[in-house]
Amino acid sequence: IALYYTSHISGAALSAAAIVTLLLISANLIGLRHYMVYSVLGLFLWAAFLQSGVHATIAGVLLAMTIPSSRRIDTRQFADRVRSILERFTSSPRKEPDDGSRTRMLSEDQKAAVQALETASEHVQSPMQNLEHALHPWVTFLIMPLFALANAGVSFVGGGSQAVVAPVAMGIFFGLVIGKPIGITLLTWLAVKSGIASVPKGATWTRFWGVGLLGGIGFTMSLFIGGLAFPSGDLLVMAKKGILLASLVAGIAGYLLLRLTPPPSKGAE
Repeated sequence: IALYYTSHISGAALSAAAIVTLLLISANLIGLRHYMVYSVLGLFLWAAFLQSGVHATIAGVLLAMTIPSSRRIDTRQFADRVRSILERFTSSPRKEPDDGSRTRMLSEDQKAAVQALETASEHVQSPMQNLEHALHPWVTFLIMPLFALANAGVSFVGGGSQAVVAPVAMGIFFGLVIGKPIGITLLTWLAVKSGIASVPKGATWTRFWGVGLLGGIGFTMSLFIGGLAFPSGDLLVMAKKGILLASLVAGIAGYLLLRLTPPPSKGAE
């Protein structure tokens, strides 16, 4: 994006962005997990990229890469701790018998147990997963629809359908429908053959190809890059039509391939 889709770059602003990025990485390495640290530094990072000439979306990518993804305790430790806390909660002496009323106050031991349970719940989840879970409904039901409505509007009437077979549209179409599956499947194969990764139990290479086809649904990022490459005019319309057509074909083809592929035999790797 910086090299091909930017007309002017500010070295000072990019240097400031680099410093903030290093601070974010340092916060991750020393174990800072509070969201406020990453929120404040993320705002500075966004402002620096906004002034740099490079699209500010890059700030979100860099920020996401620095948010801690590790947990403080594993699932077994969490289960053991929860059992101990619940035992402490239920065995805590009460001044009055518990008749099920929701208005009765908790004892000090019970309040401490509840706080310990909340702490354990936070420790078994990584900040990255917590943030992803919290943002998911906003992204799914607000941000993505707004992005689609603002960027995907094209007309297929009045002879405009000829733009679908234009070189720009066809280049995007074949890049998404053919290029993406080849790239995803080939790099997966290389990762498996080199020992970097292993094939999950029950997976087949036909199913990998189906997932690669679904990767051709290049809607949001393709529209974003298309808007940077073609700010306005007929070329942008052609690009959008190529993206929409490719997403439709890739989605249907990927679904059919995965749907029609027989499941692996029982016990097969």
